[in-house]
Amino acid sequence: MNATTERVTVAKDLTGNPAPLGLMGFGMTTILLNLHNAGLIDLTAAIMAMGIFFGGLAQVAAGLMEWKKGNTFGTTAFTSYGFFWLALVGLWVLPELGIGAVTDKGTLAWFLGLWGAFTAVMFVGTLRTNRALQFVFGSLAVLFFALAIGDALGNAGVTVAAGVIGIVCGMSAMYTSLAQVLNETYGREVVPLWPVTGKRAAPIAGSEASGE
Repeated sequence: MNATTERVTVAKDLTGNPAPLGLMGFGMTTILLNLHNAGLIDLTAAIMAMGIFFGGLAQVAAGLMEWKKGNTFGTTAFTSYGFFWLALVGLWVLPELGIGAVTDKGTLAWFLGLWGAFTAVMFVGTLRTNRALQFVFGSLAVLFFALAIGDALGNAGVTVAAGVIGIVCGMSAMYTSLAQVLNETYGREVVPLWPVTGKRAAPIAGSEASGE
């Protein structure tokens, strides 16, 4: 009887973590737009360009890289929010090009409200990751709903308050992004992300560097 020898090949993922790129694209673009919502800057080409290239295309690229890693949450989050920024810029630019009518406040409120509902569900997914990511998604859900309410009521005060929330949300995304970069660079926790303990970590964007 001949002995049978089996060879097992193990593939190791040596690709980088795309989550910091997606989070930074989201965070910086969110801050810039909400400086406008808070009444601090005008809506100019700087915001639109950031929305197209960093908030939009960079996040879509990060989402595709998360797909390569088999990360359903990261793929859904980054590609969705990347295309959100592209769609938002489209709402501003397309009427100027003679394509479609200017979006009224009521329709914009529904647009933002739907994104708020989507984000609220995605927030539930972050409950198995770390506190930093939870804050990003939790504050983002509040931001979308606040902006939707401001447009629905035509209340400029609510929109300004939403702008402040958006600045905080964007800063938290930048923090989470840079924390992952520094922690992976130094091979230890340099900046805390406060991972959830007592649970098996889910494969969610940024969990690789959360210390779980």
